[in-house]
Amino acid sequence: MDYYKQVQEATSYIQTHFSQEIPIGIILGTGLGSLGNQIQVEKELDYKDIPHFPVSTVESHSGKLIFGTLAGKKVLAMKGRFHYYEGYSMKEVTFPVRVMKMLGVKTLLVSNASGGLNPAQEVGDVMIISDHISLFPENPLRGKNYEEWGPRFPDMSDAYSPRLVQKALEIASAKGIKLHTGVYAGVEGPNLETPAEYVYIRTIGADAVGMSTVPEVLVARHMGIEVFGISAITDLGVPGKIHKISIEDVLAAAAKAEPIMGLVMKELVQAL
Repeated sequence: MDYYKQVQEATSYIQTHFSQEIPIGIILGTGLGSLGNQIQVEKELDYKDIPHFPVSTVESHSGKLIFGTLAGKKVLAMKGRFHYYEGYSMKEVTFPVRVMKMLGVKTLLVSNASGGLNPAQEVGDVMIISDHISLFPENPLRGKNYEEWGPRFPDMSDAYSPRLVQKALEIASAKGIKLHTGVYAGVEGPNLETPAEYVYIRTIGADAVGMSTVPEVLVARHMGIEVFGISAITDLGVPGKIHKISIEDVLAAAAKAEPIMGLVMKELVQAL
C-alpha cells in the first residue's frame, strides 16, 4: 500500500477513538516515560492496534499512544519510540510523526538519552538540543516526496526552534536549574561508540551522541512542525572518563535527569 495511504489509515483509526485536534506532540525517550504519568490521560492506544504502526522492541519503551492534558494543554504523547537499529526503515521510524501532523500537531517536543562528549557535562546532566549532525546511513525523506506534506528540499537552518530553546533557558534560569545547550549527533547504533569514534564525533562539532531523534526531527520540520529537543546525558564519551556501561546504567542516569527534563517540558507545554 502507498505510504501516504498508510498514514491516512492510521490517522483515521486514531480519530475514531479520539477526534479532538491536538496541537502538541511529545516523544518520550529512554527512561523518560515517567513524564507520561503526569499526563491526565483521556485515551490510550496500543501501537499494535493502530494500522501500519510499528511496535517498540526495546524493553524500556512501553509502546502506547497517550491522549490527554498536561499543564492545561491537550497533548499526544508517544510512550516508546522506534529506532533504526531495531531493523525498521526510516519511513517506519518516522511514521508516527507523519500521523501526528495529520492529527493537528503543530509543536513537537522530543526527549532522548545520549552520551556526553563535552568535558563540561556530567552523567545525569540535561542538554537542550540546539542543532544536530546526522550520521545515519539513510534519510527518512529519501524517495517519493508528497507535496501535501512538505517540499522536496526542506530547509534545516532552524531545525530546533530558537524560540523554544530560548524559552527553555528562561524556564531553567527562573527555576535555578543547570542546563547545557549543544549539538546532538545521531548515529545508527545499537553499539555504543569506540573511544576513537567519540573523538571523531566531538571533532566534527557534536556535544552529545545518540541513536534517535534526528529522523523524527527531519520529518517534523519537513511537515512544518516546530521542534524542541532535550537530552539526558547518561554516559560520557570524554577521553579519560569512558568506561563500560550497561542499559541499567543508562536507565539509572536517565532517571536522575528525568525530574529536570520533566519540569522543563511541562513548563514549556504550559507556555505554548
